[in-house]
Amino acid sequence: MQVDNKYSMNCDMDTGICEIPQQSSKQTDELNNKPVKLLYFTDPICSSCWGIEPQLRKLKQEYGAYFDIEYRMGGLLKSWNEYGGSDVNGPESVAQHWEDASAYYNMPIDGDVWKEDPLHSSYPPAIAFKAAQLQGNQKADQFLRRIKEMVFTEKKNITHLEHLVQAANDAGLDTVQFEHDYKHKAEHFFQEDLFMAKEWGVRGFPTIYFIDGDDNRFKVYGSKPYQVYEEALLKLVPGKVIKQPASTYEDILKGYNTVTRKEFAIFYDKNLAEADAILLELEQNYKVKRMETKAGPLWKAGY
Repeated sequence: MQVDNKYSMNCDMDTGICEIPQQSSKQTDELNNKPVKLLYFTDPICSSCWGIEPQLRKLKQEYGAYFDIEYRMGGLLKSWNEYGGSDVNGPESVAQHWEDASAYYNMPIDGDVWKEDPLHSSYPPAIAFKAAQLQGNQKADQFLRRIKEMVFTEKKNITHLEHLVQAANDAGLDTVQFEHDYKHKAEHFFQEDLFMAKEWGVRGFPTIYFIDGDDNRFKVYGSKPYQVYEEALLKLVPGKVIKQPASTYEDILKGYNTVTRKEFAIFYDKNLAEADAILLELEQNYKVKRMETKAGPLWKAGY
């Protein structure tokens, strides 16, 4: 297959970035009532974005009173005819890259989907997320989490409508409205996201802009340790900040129905072995249920 390198993208685990070429900048939209907005450019199949789920989940727990997240889809893979790169240049190479990323981030990622039922594009799930947003940000956030679980751990090709509708149902969305919006409305909003990413000079994912009401900004590009996100936020929050650490081991399951061992470890400042031990105890006490995947387990609320 011929690949046009002008659309080259490179997913580098050393930098924690999946890159695409873009340019320019743009003024931010109005903030909500919280003092800081996180403008998050991402993509449903970005392995580096899956890799920072633990950091973002912890940030929401500890400082969620001070910021909102505005998700924008960036269009990582339009098609394989318009995609190229030195390490990822076709479905087979993505399979190996995902296996490597799983080990690097300690997040469960199964690359076999790229061998068994490879995705032709990341645009359909990105458009689906925009359809989910039309029913509210909270459910859209849950929908995005669910399609990530599907593609990274369950080997489901999330370009298929049946999987997107199932994820919408799992997230509590009105599936009839979702499917209608997916087919008739969401493409427009996705194109707006692509334009915004270009105007803001987004070259890869994850890219997060921390923005306050005076349009002061800090950009965090790529996968970084938790402290980097925390410091960027605290530089912009005025006055005294009250940190809200988790009080119980069940707190991490609020808002989402599943957790990985890495998410648990980051969330509670534990190492992976300690996280495993605590999760095992929670499982034995019927507070979580272990779900096995080839790439590693996830724990689900309840039993």
